[in-house]
Amino acid sequence: MDRARSYPDEPAGPFQSPPTSFEDGDDRPIVLEAVDGFDGDVLDDVVEMYDQFDPTDRAQGIPPTGEERIRNWLEAIGGDSINVVARHDGDVIAHAMLVPDTDDPSAIEERRDVEWELAIFVLQTYQRAGIGTVLLENLLGRASDLGIERVWLTVERWNNPAIALYKRVGFETTGAESFEQEMAIVLD
Repeated sequence: MDRARSYPDEPAGPFQSPPTSFEDGDDRPIVLEAVDGFDGDVLDDVVEMYDQFDPTDRAQGIPPTGEERIRNWLEAIGGDSINVVARHDGDVIAHAMLVPDTDDPSAIEERRDVEWELAIFVLQTYQRAGIGTVLLENLLGRASDLGIERVWLTVERWNNPAIALYKRVGFETTGAESFEQEMAIVLD
């Protein structure tokens, strides 16, 4: 298979898989859980989190704004995506997902030769407390458990906290455009 992008030579990991609970840097109890598809209460909880998300922190047009657009976006990507949410006192306060970079249903189901794009969002009041790191590690652990090997992302080049987070868990820079930096990881 010709890959659309380059990947590091050495795999990263292993990573822990959800469910996980921990105390963040502000001593708040955080619970991580894998979400298989968005439906019912889980969809409502994730929509509520994104509806609270500060629009000035949107990156590359996501998350969308407005409850209906958020719901439509999550429903559109939810069927084939791999998702982990972080909760504090029952409320979703962070979400990380991997979206397959293919339209071939059999490749997605078999996790065969598929590259997966990463997106992660943490509500502003929960940022810089270690939640993003643990959430990302658990998403990558879940992905590895499911047989996913190649994950990539793009990040705005000036988003130094996000770039530091990605490097901390093993992502490497694989390309750069004028506004975006591409990073990738190969999982154990």
